[in-house]
Amino acid sequence: MQPMDTFLQDTWPAWHATLESQPLVFAAVILAVAFVAAKVIDFVITRTIVAWSKRTASTIDDAIVEQLHGPIVKTIMLLGLALMAQELLPAPEVDASGVTPSGVRSITVAAIQTLCMLIWVVFALRVSAIMLRSASLHADRFRHIEQRTFPLFDNAAKLAILALSIWGLLQIWEVDAAAWLASAGIVGLALGFAAKDTLSNLFAGIFIIADAPYQLGDYVVLDSGERGMVSFIGLRSTRLLTRDDIEVTIPNSVMGAAKITNETRGPTRKERIRIKVGVAYGSDIDAVRASLLAVADAEELICADPDPRVRFRAFGESSLDFELLCWIDEPELRGRAMDALNTAVYKRFAADGIQIPFPQRDLHIKGLPSGWAAPGAGTGSEA
Repeated sequence: MQPMDTFLQDTWPAWHATLESQPLVFAAVILAVAFVAAKVIDFVITRTIVAWSKRTASTIDDAIVEQLHGPIVKTIMLLGLALMAQELLPAPEVDASGVTPSGVRSITVAAIQTLCMLIWVVFALRVSAIMLRSASLHADRFRHIEQRTFPLFDNAAKLAILALSIWGLLQIWEVDAAAWLASAGIVGLALGFAAKDTLSNLFAGIFIIADAPYQLGDYVVLDSGERGMVSFIGLRSTRLLTRDDIEVTIPNSVMGAAKITNETRGPTRKERIRIKVGVAYGSDIDAVRASLLAVADAEELICADPDPRVRFRAFGESSLDFELLCWIDEPELRGRAMDALNTAVYKRFAADGIQIPFPQRDLHIKGLPSGWAAPGAGTGSEA
């Protein structure tokens, strides 16, 4: 019996010659083989990935498998078309200089390669969006990728993929990229000067998102005096919602250079408030302490832990200066808590007989100018 490999070597030239004599039949055979190979390879690869994904609790791999079927089948079909073009289209002849001119075959193959690359570019864009979206939903595992920063990372990933795809297109069509890069550099330089402020805000926004000196919902105070809750963080600006329900938009370049006091960040969201009060000289200091602590303990807006405390700060010009220190749960409660404490302190001191002094000035006259008379003096009539 004739060995199989010898049989194929003897019969394949005859089959190949027969198929070449009938181009349409040859094209149909190549497409059929490519289609069958695509289905088989797709089945093997996806089954392997599915078996691996079952070992994980994540759903990302399942979403990637769903996106993988189309590119595999289409790529293998396009490779079949490229093989068919190699077999059916005439090869370009080399000229006298040794350079092979671009013909129908090379253009067709380059077009097929372009389609194949575009298919995988779309796949990469979808997969990157899936992975970044999943990461943004797990902020505890990924520090910088959050719901608010998802558009930034998504756009950056898209730009990177598109830049690589453009470079791939230039390589496929054998285009010299040096001239294009030089032109892009000049255009980028011109745009950089024209959009200097915009780029400054953009880079400041990226650094703010990466460094996270404040987040959505934080109460911040700027060195210029603005205070409010961070309601929006964008690439160009940050918005603060003040206690007057007025939204202030501040460019990120200003935020990046400003000294920011974040009242929310710290071990807890609790914030300490200070109530300064003065009492008259001669007051019972222990009674003043007890009254202030009683006021803090009775106020529901004041935290029990840490416990309120009173400090005797200074001997003032007209009063003994005390300070009541207590904590509130949220920074936005500061105004209400201070109003309630001031009201309660005034009422409590009035009830306990503790005097709150006010500044007084005594005027001493050493002498009067000569010829000065009191008003009305010397106006009486003689009898």
